[in-house]
Amino acid sequence: MKITHCKLSKKVQKRLLEFFVLEVTARSAADLLGIHPNSAALFYHKIRLVIECHLALEAN
Repeated sequence: MKITHCKLSKKVQKRLLEFFVLEVTARSAADLLGIHPNSAALFYHKIRLVIECHLALEAN
């Protein structure tokens, strides 16, 4: 599973992923990147779904 549909640019996606790994909140990351907080929260949610899917596949 991967994130297939996202209106954010690849550069912003990479920066959000870096902030996710550094445990920065979605709202703070959105403020730093100048994007809407809901967009960052949705992207964080999608990252969590991808992680969950990979962990489930690994467990089987």
